[in-house]
Amino acid sequence: MREGMISRYADQLARFHRSLLVPSDQQTLEWRPIVMLLTVALSLLLMHYMKYGAVLHQLLRDLARKGDSMALFASELLRSDFYLLYQHLWWGGWHLLGYLLIPLLVIKWLFRDSLREYGFTWGETHRYLLWYGALAGLILTFAWFASARADFSSHYPFYRLASRSWFDLLAWESIYIMQFICLEFFFRGFMLNAAKRTFGLYAIFIMMLPYLMLHFQKPWLEASGALFFGLILGYLALHSRSIWGGVMVHVTIALGMDLMALLRTDRLPQHWWPI
Repeated sequence: MREGMISRYADQLARFHRSLLVPSDQQTLEWRPIVMLLTVALSLLLMHYMKYGAVLHQLLRDLARKGDSMALFASELLRSDFYLLYQHLWWGGWHLLGYLLIPLLVIKWLFRDSLREYGFTWGETHRYLLWYGALAGLILTFAWFASARADFSSHYPFYRLASRSWFDLLAWESIYIMQFICLEFFFRGFMLNAAKRTFGLYAIFIMMLPYLMLHFQKPWLEASGALFFGLILGYLALHSRSIWGGVMVHVTIALGMDLMALLRTDRLPQHWWPI
């Protein structure tokens, strides 16, 4: 009986792979991948030029010169003790728009599809928790050894005032986590599922390319790891029909690396509110 169950599971897995590897045999042009790729290009272009704190800083300085009510508001923000946090909130807001809101509008208004078809469901994630856990554990193990280096602790957390108070740390991590939810939806939800109808399993490689390019400004080891990381998460997302496994892996790694950097340098916050 056990051998029969294994055999049936192997046959089902083989059929699943064949169904993904064989593109649609439709003779008409499939327009969804074209719209998806144009949306991806627009979103990435928009975020690349708008997400940086320097853009917010210039905007607020221009508003502060106007001499009206908005000028007063802009001046207050520039002088705020939380101004650096506002810059990260600006960064997170553009990721929310580009990675999540714009693709959602495309799915609902142009594709007229259910979000469940794009990974916004738990799906079969529970069947792959061991794989997700192994992936997160492997990367966290490397990160623990790397966290002993001075360049690691000076790089993480990205928000330099995260150790000032627990409010700062929790506010930053909330922005950080939100960004990873949006990122996973963009690559392993929107891109992957819009492309798989036409390209099958090869949609993973279409998704992987821009995901890898996002890491080009990072150290070569991290960028190289993103190649492997993107392929594995794409493969698991197709099987589980969900983005949430990838979200859990990304969030676990991100929080773990921030906490490692703070613990290694004895910088955990000592107060709830900045003093």
